[in-house]
Amino acid sequence: MRRPRPAPAALLLPLALLLAACSGTSSADGSIGGSGGSTDGKGALTLNVGDQKGGSEAVLRAAGELDDLDYKIRWSTFTSGPPLLEAINAKAVDIGGIGNTPPVFAAGAGSKISVVAASHGAAAGDTILVPNDSELKKPEQLKGKSVAVAQGSSAHYQLIASLKKAGLAFKDVQVKYLQPADALAAFSSGKVDAWAVWDPYTSQVLRSKKGRVLTDGDGLVNGLAFQAAAPGALDDKKKTAAISDYLKRLRRAQDWVYKHPQAWAKVWAKDTGLPYEVALDAVKRTNGTRVQVAVDKNVVASEQEIADTFTDLELIPRRIDFGDFVDPRFNGDLPPSTTEPRSYRKES
Repeated sequence: MRRPRPAPAALLLPLALLLAACSGTSSADGSIGGSGGSTDGKGALTLNVGDQKGGSEAVLRAAGELDDLDYKIRWSTFTSGPPLLEAINAKAVDIGGIGNTPPVFAAGAGSKISVVAASHGAAAGDTILVPNDSELKKPEQLKGKSVAVAQGSSAHYQLIASLKKAGLAFKDVQVKYLQPADALAAFSSGKVDAWAVWDPYTSQVLRSKKGRVLTDGDGLVNGLAFQAAAPGALDDKKKTAAISDYLKRLRRAQDWVYKHPQAWAKVWAKDTGLPYEVALDAVKRTNGTRVQVAVDKNVVASEQEIADTFTDLELIPRRIDFGDFVDPRFNGDLPPSTTEPRSYRKES
């Protein structure tokens, strides 16, 4: 391993606000400050929505999809997917957005959650990064090296899949379980050899020219993200109607993001503290590529593969049938989950 060096200020400081949002201390209900607890809309019914900084609330607001609600949305902001799913399980939240791996861990823990919507995006932002001066040139060289990753995150599975493709086992690397704020500091100071992470961190490191991509998740990970709901909310007819409307608004908002990448990047940058250039890179690499797709058999099969992988590594305590944790009632005429993500390459 290289000798630790001071973390470059140019890399750490622009992410200060984002890191505060991603690693802030949670309150009793798992929410953090800022937009947590704000309410939109009017009417007698309140839909409790879990969110992450720069997530659904910001997208819906930017796209004008919160202007004519005939029900209320009460927002709670969470640091990541796992505590959001804990809140759904505790019936404190009716619905919220998460990545492809947190629901697997929640299901393994016996949580009461239902995946009700999915989107498919490009996986180019799911990367294993190394410093520019690293001796590592290909994934096979990770054997014996230290890799930072957030436990239970989409990057966790991406790391496992990347190692497998390179002919390595998970035990062949020294895994350092670190949340993004700590991982960024460790990566920047040379305390780890590599960092498995996702956008916008990938875009931040690349834009600052403090690291390069050793490999990415393209063709290795499913690129899925989900909306998960509380089964109790789905048993309530009025809340089910509100959830259906909410999901339709999210679909329209995602269409708006793809058509207006610069406008969304400005909003995203302001909401998270990201530099605008980093936000735009992340939009075009990952965030804006998402296509709303059906929660279908391919979703179940793909997530089952993730679940089985973690179970085999004894990182999940029991085997699960992921199909028991999905509810396809909101699919409508959405395309299959294998639909290709959008791309901005034709415009560049």
